[in-house]
Amino acid sequence: MRRSSFELGLPLVLPFGLDGTVPDYSTFSLNRHGRFRDSNLLRLLFESTVQRCLDKGLVGCESFAADASLIQADANKQRSLPSDEWDIDSLPHDAGRSTREYLEALNDAAFGAAFFAYATNYLIDTDNAVIMDVEGTRAIRQAEVGSVRTMIDRVANRFDIKPPQLIGDSAYGAADNLNWLVNIKDIKPHVPVFDNSHRTDGTFSRSDFTWHADKNSYTCPKGKLLRTTGTVHDGKTRLYRSSKSDCDPCPLKSKCCPKAPHRKSLEIFMKTHVT
Repeated sequence: MRRSSFELGLPLVLPFGLDGTVPDYSTFSLNRHGRFRDSNLLRLLFESTVQRCLDKGLVGCESFAADASLIQADANKQRSLPSDEWDIDSLPHDAGRSTREYLEALNDAAFGAAFFAYATNYLIDTDNAVIMDVEGTRAIRQAEVGSVRTMIDRVANRFDIKPPQLIGDSAYGAADNLNWLVNIKDIKPHVPVFDNSHRTDGTFSRSDFTWHADKNSYTCPKGKLLRTTGTVHDGKTRLYRSSKSDCDPCPLKSKCCPKAPHRKSLEIFMKTHVT
């Protein structure tokens, strides 16, 4: 079986001069979805480049950073169909495989109202900004968080490298992801904790409630207690509840829990303190 230049460790020489005409950018996508779809050639090309950076000492392996770029999809929102009119079976027989897979994934995606997009996620060594791994995902926070786990594991398996610390924005600061970094991977996160306790609907946020560490309870703006049974849900949260008898006659109910019989709040519970 014929082996490629990459597998033989030979340099790749492209037949393009400084003034030569290079292929259109779409050539990469066409080849990725066509002739190289079932091949790991592009992954091999990328990892060969990373290995050369390692060999030249350009990768410090002391600190990695994770981030994502939002890439607008080549799709026109004005000409798109409402979701209830999508019919994958009615696509023409010559529709691209990528088109079919994209439409099949829409039901599981969480898109905003602005435009269609996907995310390119990067894992970067901070010494010389060498990109160690890349993962494409849907443009949602959950997929972005999941991709960093995929990339960390892949770099560990491919290059036997695990960073002592990871830098990222608040998208990576959910409790379960911090728990995975600290307690499972022993990686110190330099990541702001993701806090969704602030409400934007005009009702009281968690910050409007007073925490009492000695009593393990909250006090609402009217001085009533929210208590917990102490049960930890999913290894990361405790549930604090007020009493329905306190909430029913409360004049602040419309500002606190207008659509619920009483107020409940989730308190993040982490076994390991993360700074």
